[in-house]
Amino acid sequence: MAAMKPRTGDGPLEVTKEGRGLVMRVPLEGGGRLVVELSADEATSLGDALKAVVS
Repeated sequence: MAAMKPRTGDGPLEVTKEGRGLVMRVPLEGGGRLVVELSADEATSLGDALKAVVS
């Protein structure tokens, strides 16, 4: 039986390149992570949209 580790949202936002795509892992309040796979074009569009909101 595998060791059970508590699931927490603590930790950094992570983005890794896996195969042809990018995998983004976002910590969530209340524990766990949101995992999203993006293409390079989608990541660029997401970055542009976030910059427009923050600026």
